[in-house]
Amino acid sequence: MMTKAISYHRIWKVSLPIIFSGIAQNIVNVTDTAFLGRVGLVELGAAGNAGIFYFVLVMIGMGFTIGCQIIIGRRNGEQNFHQIGHLFNTALYFLIPLSVLVFLFTQYVAPALMTFFTSSDAVLQASNTFLKVRGFGIFFAYLNFLFIAFYTGITKTRVLTYATFIQAGINVVLDYLLIFGHGGFPQMGIEGAALASVISEIVAMIYFVLYTRIKIERSKYGLELQFVFSGTKLIKILKIGFPIMIQNFMALSSWLAFFLIIEKIGEKELAASHIIRSIYMVLMIPLFGFSNATSTLVSNVIGEGKPSEVLQLVIRVVKLSLLCTGLFLPLLLFFPQEIIGVYTNNPVLIATSLPLLYVIGGSMLFFSMAFIFFASVTGTGKTQVSLAIETSSIVIYLLMAYYIGVHLQKSLTWVWCTEFIYFTIMGLLSFLYLKFGNWKSSLV
Repeated sequence: MMTKAISYHRIWKVSLPIIFSGIAQNIVNVTDTAFLGRVGLVELGAAGNAGIFYFVLVMIGMGFTIGCQIIIGRRNGEQNFHQIGHLFNTALYFLIPLSVLVFLFTQYVAPALMTFFTSSDAVLQASNTFLKVRGFGIFFAYLNFLFIAFYTGITKTRVLTYATFIQAGINVVLDYLLIFGHGGFPQMGIEGAALASVISEIVAMIYFVLYTRIKIERSKYGLELQFVFSGTKLIKILKIGFPIMIQNFMALSSWLAFFLIIEKIGEKELAASHIIRSIYMVLMIPLFGFSNATSTLVSNVIGEGKPSEVLQLVIRVVKLSLLCTGLFLPLLLFFPQEIIGVYTNNPVLIATSLPLLYVIGGSMLFFSMAFIFFASVTGTGKTQVSLAIETSSIVIYLLMAYYIGVHLQKSLTWVWCTEFIYFTIMGLLSFLYLKFGNWKSSLV
């Protein structure tokens, strides 16, 4: 008999708020790209590269909290609620010193690294300006990820919608004021975009804290603000979370490496690729929502003692993912110039971006299946396996991108076609593991 955990209603209930929060986050992404696209090509490319570098560092903390989320989901499925607060506190006292170390890295090490990775002096200078300010957001981003892990793990995801829309609204307004200098504010350009993002993350964190204090039955989950640190629980979180930390670091690093390969082709190609990346991220909104929900639901179902129903759950999520992706694709086919026109009025950039738009439209169908299968492997707690799958996919993907773009000097469109290779390998390996791997008895 079908359980509540794998019904379409249950999947939508968990996924939809995450999807809405993704919409809010991508409003910020689109706004940053569109505004900076009107400031200049250098600023657009620099903020894109530095932004990816920043998120590479942010994903270290996010990977840790996803490990925490999987364990919270398992405890939630077991109805062992009081242990959830202990996990939260242990994670909190680990993330605080980690965020300090990563912040220092952004201020003193990252600028030197960007020197090795960037050919254009103008792009390098603008990237370092952006990163110096954006690095202050590390502290608040890590804490926000921990709250997201808690609410996703207990499948109460509605709060994510509220928090991210508040964050997005503040970011958009401050972008407009600080980038262009409206309303009596100084015209800060790329530095203003970075400052707007930091302030919006602070506001989101304050909202999470207030919501938790007012709305959540803290005694039920053991969510009392006290120094409760368990080395045993930290090791358990790290056992699951560390491979995800490495995995996320590699995934975002691969994006950075991909755009650094494109930067060697030219500034025009780099700017066009960042426009396409922004559109890509919008198209991915439902997929990230479904994938995050999938990891949590898989962990909950296993915690309920029903691992035999996991594959049925995953197939249902894949169907919903393909359906949502299919709704977006006609927009790319019939209104490509209008979509790109949101980001730039430069006719050369529009012409360079158009063929890339069709490439990502096709790759999204592969992504819709591959990412759900991959998230399911993560949800089983076998994160060492998901790390191996990610590593294999990334290595082949980047080697092909470099070979096609730098060695063969093919067009930018051919370089972007390596997306098909990446998702095919990821999806196939993940599906084979779910079908034949030894994960049903996984303990977390």
